[in-house]
Amino acid sequence: KGDTGAPGDPCKIQQSSFSVGRRKALHSADYYQALIFDTVFVNLGEHFNMFKGKFYCFVPGVYFFNVNIHTWNFKETYLHLMHNERQQVILYAQPSDRSIMQSQSVMLPLELNDEVWVRLYKRERDNAIYSDDVDVYITFNGHLVAPKV
Repeated sequence: KGDTGAPGDPCKIQQSSFSVGRRKALHSADYYQALIFDTVFVNLGEHFNMFKGKFYCFVPGVYFFNVNIHTWNFKETYLHLMHNERQQVILYAQPSDRSIMQSQSVMLPLELNDEVWVRLYKRERDNAIYSDDVDVYITFNGHLVAPKV
């Protein structure tokens, strides 16, 4: 039968997820502006960089992302959910006399070191998202659905 071999690696469960929020309102000052977050709910493995406002892929696979915002009365809200430097989906709300909650979701296949982030896109109108220092109106979430095999 032979000698017993060296033990193998234990089963590894690959995980990656984050949920962050922002407590401060924001008016876009530049044509493109990364949305930076100030509140962490979950950040497994520290894959979300709070200083850059970007998620970095350490576990290749398919991910689910969701962004939620609160519009500002009489102001346009225009955001892109970005995969590296490519816009994937848009979250848009026209100026209105009422503020509303808006949401956008997408699933993306990611490779090692890919980045996913949210940017404001300023056009000719004032682009803004509402929040206050008490409640969290702005969230960005992502999690691994299926690791790459």
